[in-house]
Amino acid sequence: MPPTTTASSGQQPGKSGRKKGRRARLIVLVLVLAVIGGVAFGGYWSVSTVRASFPQTKGSTELVGLSGPVDVKRDSYGIPQIYASSDEDLFMAQGYVQAQDRFYEMDVRRHLTSGRLSEMFGKGQVEDDEFLRTLGWDRVAKKEYDTKLSASTKKYLQAYAKGVNAYLQGRSGKDISLEYAALAFENDYKPEKWTPVDSLAWLKAMAWDLRGNMKDEIDRALMTSRLGPKQIADLYPEYPYSRNQAIVQEGQYNELTETFEQNGSSQENGLSGTGTSTSGTGTSTSGTGTSTSGSGTAAGGTGTGTSASTSSSTASTLQSQLSGLNDVLDDIPTAVGVNGQGIGSNSWVVAGSHTITGKPLLANDPHLSASLPSVWYQMGLHCRTVSSKCQYDVSGYTFAGMPGVIIGHNAKIAWGMTNSGVDVTDLYLEKLSGDGYLYGGKTVPFTTREETIKVAGGTSKKIVVRETNNGPLLSDRSDELVKVGKKATVDNAAPDRGDGYGVALRWTALDPGTSMDAVFAMDRASDWSEFRAAAALFDVPSQNLVYADSENIGYTLPGRIPIRAKGDTGAIPAPGWNPKYTWTGKYIEQDELPYEYNPERGYIVTANQAVVDKDKYPYTLTTDWGYGTRSQRITDLIEQKIKGGGKVSTDDMRQMQLDNSSEIAKLLVPKLLKIDVEDKDVRQAQELLEGWDYTQDADSAAAAYFNAVWRNILKLAFGNKLPKELRVKGQCLWVDPVNTVGPADETDKVRECGQRDADQAQPDGGDRWFEVVRKLMDDENSDWWKTPAGVGDRPKADNRDELFKRALIDARWELTAKLGKDIDTWSWGRLHRLFLKNQTLGIEGPGFVQYMLNRGPWKLSGGEATVNATGWNAAGGYGVVWVPSMRMVVNLGDLDKSKWINLTGASGHAYSAHYTDQTGKWVKGELLDWSFSDDAVDKSTTDTLVLKP
Repeated sequence: MPPTTTASSGQQPGKSGRKKGRRARLIVLVLVLAVIGGVAFGGYWSVSTVRASFPQTKGSTELVGLSGPVDVKRDSYGIPQIYASSDEDLFMAQGYVQAQDRFYEMDVRRHLTSGRLSEMFGKGQVEDDEFLRTLGWDRVAKKEYDTKLSASTKKYLQAYAKGVNAYLQGRSGKDISLEYAALAFENDYKPEKWTPVDSLAWLKAMAWDLRGNMKDEIDRALMTSRLGPKQIADLYPEYPYSRNQAIVQEGQYNELTETFEQNGSSQENGLSGTGTSTSGTGTSTSGTGTSTSGSGTAAGGTGTGTSASTSSSTASTLQSQLSGLNDVLDDIPTAVGVNGQGIGSNSWVVAGSHTITGKPLLANDPHLSASLPSVWYQMGLHCRTVSSKCQYDVSGYTFAGMPGVIIGHNAKIAWGMTNSGVDVTDLYLEKLSGDGYLYGGKTVPFTTREETIKVAGGTSKKIVVRETNNGPLLSDRSDELVKVGKKATVDNAAPDRGDGYGVALRWTALDPGTSMDAVFAMDRASDWSEFRAAAALFDVPSQNLVYADSENIGYTLPGRIPIRAKGDTGAIPAPGWNPKYTWTGKYIEQDELPYEYNPERGYIVTANQAVVDKDKYPYTLTTDWGYGTRSQRITDLIEQKIKGGGKVSTDDMRQMQLDNSSEIAKLLVPKLLKIDVEDKDVRQAQELLEGWDYTQDADSAAAAYFNAVWRNILKLAFGNKLPKELRVKGQCLWVDPVNTVGPADETDKVRECGQRDADQAQPDGGDRWFEVVRKLMDDENSDWWKTPAGVGDRPKADNRDELFKRALIDARWELTAKLGKDIDTWSWGRLHRLFLKNQTLGIEGPGFVQYMLNRGPWKLSGGEATVNATGWNAAGGYGVVWVPSMRMVVNLGDLDKSKWINLTGASGHAYSAHYTDQTGKWVKGELLDWSFSDDAVDKSTTDTLVLKP
């Protein structure tokens, strides 16, 4: 039986709960499970019910529609390798096999992407469905299928769907997955047939979680109620190009040819041209870090039709709107990430000149939400003979519900992905009237459509989706936003209010694209040229792609990246009524996007840092890069290894993935050790930091104490000064009233409580905050270091060292409460724990269902902005909220010596041997053998199933 997942207060990661309606719905299902389960799984919840959904993995079975036999070979971890003689047979078998292992997960995903969760789970999901219908992912996917995709891609999607449906044929819900036993008992839900659009829509969900800087746009606007433009700028510093290297280091944009050239040149400080160039008619690149004093709707800006004299009322309106929008966004179920926060990844490639084998090595570990089952599904797709009839011989990671392989290698090349962070979303504040919205001084009618949401066990609900020229009105899905918009006060300089303000979303993923074509093209690419051509089809989400073949390494940035108008960086919500801020309709051409091929240094590192130095590139890719902490650490590790002619091995790459070094500790610990502490208990804890090597191992007491100190530094210096919309729910403070001028008397203070879920609050402690603190270290008397006295005898602070002393004290007693007074019992792993949760019935409710479906906890090493990125949110606690969702190292010298691991296992069936059979090794940092050749696969095969026509 699985261990309990019940955590002590403050230890369990993630959200405390969804909306009340969803909780009520889950409680009903819990009661159903209790009834059908009984004690010791008696009656309906029997051993036979549990085993009924386990897949057949041996012998043979008939699959109508195949043109020839297909072999499905599974290893001891249940990972399938499929062998067929035609493309259609290969992908039909892939659909069948993934449905065997993961159909419930696939079914939930398609209901999420189509805004139909209420059909499965009842009225508690209606609000989510309304928002998802407004986005219209499945409608866009349908347009892609009808108008954009190649004939071959459609054929593969059809074959995949045929395989899924062949598995569903003749099976009841409980024969497909355990969870259906509960759903069928409650609302008579029955799975329907799979369609090609169901597969396509998942790419939109993935793009949503990897969408870029929308949260930063909202946060910056919300900060204006408490912070001025300079203070906000302090919290979004410039990217440190001189310290943390960009991905692309060789080459720059050539304005004569209008292409990016690895050995190109341009006039020094004289970039010019159209679009978003730095001195022509476009947007100045500003790198990471955003000023809020420009035009638009942010603090201190003038916008269009608003004036500084009314900034208080207008800003208040915007803050309320965006706070409401943020609440809606936070409640949407995640696809692969933590609602767009903390999304990162590591991927790097080392040339053969620096490796033991003389051939390249490529590593990848995407950082995503921890989920059960894992978001990834490992498998191989092999044509017995590669030919025009059967073109694929590829192995790697894909998503259950999608044909092909997303990350991995074929017989010729390997590739990995990290999120680029490129800004492909913008929020627009809209002026609404009963008939439409204001644009260019005229009222333009909405584009509307009616959607009907069917509700299991309830009455269907109809909604009207309204769109402006900028995109769907997200604010229509929030009653709070409607009320605020109607009551908003603006001055005479603003456009007529009409019925109030709205918030619309412009996002590249809402336009039909060709990303599915790209997946198949990458799977069959055989060299750099073919790979780049395939990457050019990858519209959304924009990803950093690293490449290797047996002789070469490379990097390319694909994606449909908008060219914005002059003065619009996309960093803050824009006035939608002003045509100046409308997207130009132009996108950066593929041959203008940065790339590298066989750079002289002999390696390429991508870990969400800046793609290219802003002085070498005319276009604004984003103003919100990751700050390069992980990428620079990986770079340093590679340089240390190859110094003096050293060579890198496959295991060296694995060990680099597990690096637990804390870069912020290296900056702060020398200062913390100089603080004079009188209290002997606090001094005892401080001494843990003496001689500490800054590694965050699970058994390290020093790591536990330092991270507690870091958390308290952030809280005292920044968190307590942020508006309630950004702070953690339940954290209440006495603060000056909003919009007061000058200091308020103690009697004038008001009590405000945080409104953010624990995994969404700020300051989250990521490497943006590393840079914030680094910039302030020499300004010892900055106002940021000031904090009032705390409860009891906790001293106030008027400078940096006094605040550090206070953090040392507060951290000591926080850990005493959590871990006990005896520091010899402290360890980072006791605080930093991973819980794996079934993403529907295992999220909430009494322990019975959690005990059945969830697993954990595991004590983890690593931390935030660490190469071994077991992320935690410093504002919310120490629990793990995102992880390296898989790890792989590809050996281009001998593909059979490549290694891989998944977070959980191949199976989505709760009592399968392969539910979490990889997790223990993943926690230890171990990798599994990754067989690819026919001989290697045969040697590792334990079960073979033959699918017959």
